[in-house]
Amino acid sequence: MQTRKMPIQGMEVQLEGRGSRTVLMLHGWPDTLDVWDGTVKALQNQYRCVRMTLPGFGPGQAEPPVVPRLDDVVDALVAVIQTVSPGAPVTLMLHDWGCIFGYELAMRHPQRVEAVVAVDIGDHNAGAYLQSLTGRQKMAIAGYQLWLAQAWWVGRYVHAGLANRMTRWMSRVMRCPVTPDKLSWTMNFPYAMRWLGIRGGLSTQPVRLDCPVLYVYGERKPFMFHSPRWLHTLRASEEGAAHGLRCGHWVMLEQPEAFHALVLRWLAGRERRKVNRA
Repeated sequence: MQTRKMPIQGMEVQLEGRGSRTVLMLHGWPDTLDVWDGTVKALQNQYRCVRMTLPGFGPGQAEPPVVPRLDDVVDALVAVIQTVSPGAPVTLMLHDWGCIFGYELAMRHPQRVEAVVAVDIGDHNAGAYLQSLTGRQKMAIAGYQLWLAQAWWVGRYVHAGLANRMTRWMSRVMRCPVTPDKLSWTMNFPYAMRWLGIRGGLSTQPVRLDCPVLYVYGERKPFMFHSPRWLHTLRASEEGAAHGLRCGHWVMLEQPEAFHALVLRWLAGRERRKVNRA
């Protein structure tokens, strides 16, 4: 199926597939738009799939990009939606940092988002989530995130090669499904925003979404990125759902058939309910 590309807000945005509904896909660390290759193939016969690599995440850049503020990221995503789907809201498909940026987009601009498919990151900034973690889990999360924030600082102010080696080492420790040649210290800017306060820091709103949410997460991890309350709330809602799969953080890569079946079934159910209500 043909792929269209267009520049929007300094990003090369790809459009694939057909259908009246648009799915905007946002990746996380340390990925690019390629992480959604299999998902696009699964959805493209029924949905318009839109994706791009977030600024700073593309390898082989001539110079480090300017780190965006949280407002800049949200504004850029709104510009993408206005361009690719000016007359209708979109469904967000989010993973990792894509969840954090996408949730903020959905809460600030609810008229632009009709539904959310979130992968492995839930109520990350809720008190209930912090309370659900053990002390050892909190230390593990802070450890890898501070390491990556420090790698960003080293890359910006000391030595890019050392920062890349730090980033690639952590990627190996975390068993990330990304080859070293595609990794760069510039990808670590969200951690530097969170822990070092660069560009105004990362003051996100508590995650409270008014639209329907499908949440899919990996069960085989040393810690979760959601609270039990998050799962209960989604499972108790009329149109929300939450499913755990026997895999790690990269659900769409480790359990692609199960993940895509869940997504397609949930999206089809939403369409049927709309028809019935009409």
